[in-house]
Amino acid sequence: MAAKQNITVAIEPALLKKARAIAARRGSSVSALLADELRELVGEDRAYEAARQSAKAMLKSGFHLQGTRMHDRNEAHDRRRLR
Repeated sequence: MAAKQNITVAIEPALLKKARAIAARRGSSVSALLADELRELVGEDRAYEAARQSAKAMLKSGFHLQGTRMHDRNEAHDRRRLR
């Protein structure tokens, strides 16, 4: 089992009362509830960061959109080609 570390959390009494009720319904403790939520938050953050890095890599490599390259300004503004 991994070593655990105690922390101190300051929350409003009404919130603590509700958290204790939720923990009791789940057969858990407030500490376990908080640990589970933190694990989920950290997992979501890791997934977000992985997706962000993947998106940055795709943007950096670019997308080939099957277009043709315009060689000069006149060619780009040639209206006859559009008719």
